[in-house]
Amino acid sequence: MKKIALAASLLSLVSSTLVSCKNKSENTNATINTDTNTATNASLENQVSTAKGKLQTVGVALGDLGNPFYVAMEKGAEEQAKKLGNNIRVNAVSSAFDLNQQTNQIENFTSANTDIIILSAVDKKGIKPAIDGARNAGRVVIAVDSAVDADVDAMISSNNTQAGEIACKYISDRLQGKGSVVILNGTPMDSINQRVSGCKNLLSKYPDIKIISDQNAEGTRDGGLRVMGDILTTFPQIDAVFATNDQSGVGADLAARQARRKEFFIVGVDGSPDATKAMEDKDGVFVATAAQDPAGMARKAVEIGNDVKQGKKPSNSEILVPVKLVTRDNLNSYKGW
Repeated sequence: MKKIALAASLLSLVSSTLVSCKNKSENTNATINTDTNTATNASLENQVSTAKGKLQTVGVALGDLGNPFYVAMEKGAEEQAKKLGNNIRVNAVSSAFDLNQQTNQIENFTSANTDIIILSAVDKKGIKPAIDGARNAGRVVIAVDSAVDADVDAMISSNNTQAGEIACKYISDRLQGKGSVVILNGTPMDSINQRVSGCKNLLSKYPDIKIISDQNAEGTRDGGLRVMGDILTTFPQIDAVFATNDQSGVGADLAARQARRKEFFIVGVDGSPDATKAMEDKDGVFVATAAQDPAGMARKAVEIGNDVKQGKKPSNSEILVPVKLVTRDNLNSYKGW
């Protein structure tokens, strides 16, 4: 009997120990799970909280800081940041119209906890993952100049369709509805596509106006010089050129000078200092430009970005800035960039 009692006692002790260990293990797991959830919630709260508060940093991702248009944008962002005060730092970078480079730049801004990211997208679809990553991390993202296929806090751009329309209306009026037109296209970003679309839709109303060439001049002076040089060799008679930006138009003007061709005229888009200088020279063929306000767009982007960071969303997230035609006739009244 003593042996039976002893065995029963030992069995009871082992069972208690096992139950105790099991409960301890369960309690430990419960503690780990609770801590994990707490850490996750804290992380989410931190992400949300970055959307509000004092503005300290602005990142500006642009197409090409060798282009005066983007230089004006950089200056506009810096002006508005200085106006807001608080020693706000503005970091502007150039992608040379390369999607991979711009993606890396936005990712770097995101990793550096930049408060507001302003970008002129080089590819409206390709840049979406970088924008999504920035927004998911709590960054304020404002698109300027060119639309994007992504969710942003605001989109600010010139009315690029209007730019193409008024530039080519000038062309059609001056040609009296008849002639041969060259289009110096550019990097296939949304703003350029809209300008070309606006121009072509306008010219389609005039059956006697023919588009004899539509080539990518890469949005640069060198590209305009090279492409226009080839076009002048190919076509003995040209009546007008629509350049989708001033830089390619200025290059085309130089090509015309080198070829000693003056039977046509050039209309650009931007209202840049280089364009106004070319228009002042009566020996050239650059005669008009659909003027934008790049500095104004950047100032507005910083202003709205700061409002969003303070919790004030814009009543309209898509803002189109009108353009105006500047010609040799009204050049004296144009203030420029």
